Amino acid sequence: MVFPIYHEKFGPRTIPWMNYAIIAANIFVFVVFQQLGTNEDFTYKFSVVPEKIVTGRNLNQTVEIVNPITNEKLGEIKEEPTPISVYLTLLTSMFMHGGILHILGNMWFLWVFGDDIEAVFGKVWYLVFYLVCGVLASLAHVYVTYLVSDPGDPSMMIPSLGASGAISGVLGAYLVRFPTRRVTVILFRFLTQVPAWAAIGIWFAFQIVNSLGMLGGGSQAGGGVAYAAHVGGFAAGAATMLVYNLVAPEPPPSDYDYHYPGHERRWDQY
Repeated sequence: MVFPIYHEKFGPRTIPWMNYAIIAANIFVFVVFQQLGTNEDFTYKFSVVPEKIVTGRNLNQTVEIVNPITNEKLGEIKEEPTPISVYLTLLTSMFMHGGILHILGNMWFLWVFGDDIEAVFGKVWYLVFYLVCGVLASLAHVYVTYLVSDPGDPSMMIPSLGASGAISGVLGAYLVRFPTRRVTVILFRFLTQVPAWAAIGIWFAFQIVNSLGMLGGGSQAGGGVAYAAHVGGFAAGAATMLVYNLVAPEPPPSDYDYHYPGHERRWDQY
């Protein structure tokens, strides 16, 4: 797996306030409302539940999760009625996380790659882009879950949450806009530099492989179906940037870029 540490930057830098605000909002919700993941009542109420999105109805029941092969009971989920429209959970769910490692990983990827995408779109449109990618990612998750689930399958009842889908959109946009930017990464325990297309491409290939693992259908897909959100968000972000590039292509590097302290190498090094 590839873990990014830093990417090279060119030109005058502006402070990515919107990216910082999104990161702060995620941390605030996780700490204050989710209480570091211990407030299950809040988490269940505001997560995306495929059954709720497909039917448009709230749920108030306990669902047993059973191993489809051994029929062993794996646990149960207490579905809580959502106090807002079930469709608004497509937004609320992207600001919640399942644990400390979950939010740390997501926010780190957003911190590393989000600033340049905000610089491309501008603060307001970057927020719109981020939210739209997150919603489309959740819808992709709902659709694939519905597609592979048998009638009455408890997979439709399993809540989904996290900023991964929206951040996948940021990565997709970054790959399209800045494919040759050098990214310092930890790769197989080594610290090295690779072009963005390699760093993000390896990450995306990992998502594809894991998403294909759940196409067997039914509850067997339960553990991997969330990867559909990653793929859906990535595709949405990449498609958006492809269209944007037609309207506003990236300008060629200036003399300032070539002589920016610490970044003397050409953009086309890779």
